Amino acid sequence: MNDIITFNGVTKRHGDVTSLADLHLEVQEGEVLALLGHNGAGKTTAMKLILGLIAPSEGELRVFGAAPHGAEADRLRRRLGFLPENVGFYEQLSGREVLDYFARLKRVDRHRIDDRLEQVGLGEASRRRVKTYSKGMRQRLGLAQALLGDPRLLLLDEPTTGLDPAATRDFYATVRALRDQGCTVLLSSHVLPGVEPYIDRALILGGGKRLALGSLDELRRQAELPLTIRAKGDWSITPPPADLPAHETQRLNGHACEFRVHPANKMRVLRCLTTTPGIEDIELLPPSLENLYTHFSATESPRGQS
Repeated sequence: MNDIITFNGVTKRHGDVTSLADLHLEVQEGEVLALLGHNGAGKTTAMKLILGLIAPSEGELRVFGAAPHGAEADRLRRRLGFLPENVGFYEQLSGREVLDYFARLKRVDRHRIDDRLEQVGLGEASRRRVKTYSKGMRQRLGLAQALLGDPRLLLLDEPTTGLDPAATRDFYATVRALRDQGCTVLLSSHVLPGVEPYIDRALILGGGKRLALGSLDELRRQAELPLTIRAKGDWSITPPPADLPAHETQRLNGHACEFRVHPANKMRVLRCLTTTPGIEDIELLPPSLENLYTHFSATESPRGQS
């Protein structure tokens, strides 16, 4: 696969403040990468660098093989779409007129405006003025704007703000379809359970530094956090085995127990539970993206591989 984005030792300073420090990162074609971190972690700075709105203080940044802030900036921007966290439009215009305006700015095919409005669920509201739109509808209009011109790179900053659960599912279905078509997606979100099923890798930033990078499985191996094994059965009759190598044991009710287990002891615990009389079902619950984020954000030294 081709590298769409390459950060090679990129540092960005604003006076005495370093907002991004020595970042190394390669993002491949057709990949969905989550940018995670507290406010001030460096996520917005990374997006602004990719958009070419600011230039690195040190290091080299390449987007589609060229510097996004250099001579190729205008050409590169036509190949990407951007949805900011807080979208704002001319409220007296209709949704369709807004997209027509942005299509002219981007110099892209205006005949696909209606397709984009239908894609985000605004087909029936396309003739209404934006001032009548709810926050979720404005967010969907922002997504339609970002999709103009069939971008090969999509930057999404808190994209599900204001969306209800059904609209959120539709949004991520759109992201998955774009990825399947080869579009590269970078998204920043604080709603970690929502993004977990849809990303290929996560980059966790803290204080402008890379704290961790990898797929969920890679991050779990790096973190070595305990996993949860939930066993269902009649525990009122059969107590948990005394020699079970678990950190914690918690009875949820008379029919379920949860065991916190180090990954190295997983198979041993499973073998023990499968031979325990009365066990009806066993469920493995690995550390979630939220668990991993909390773990790595509590550390100060960068970890992970590019």
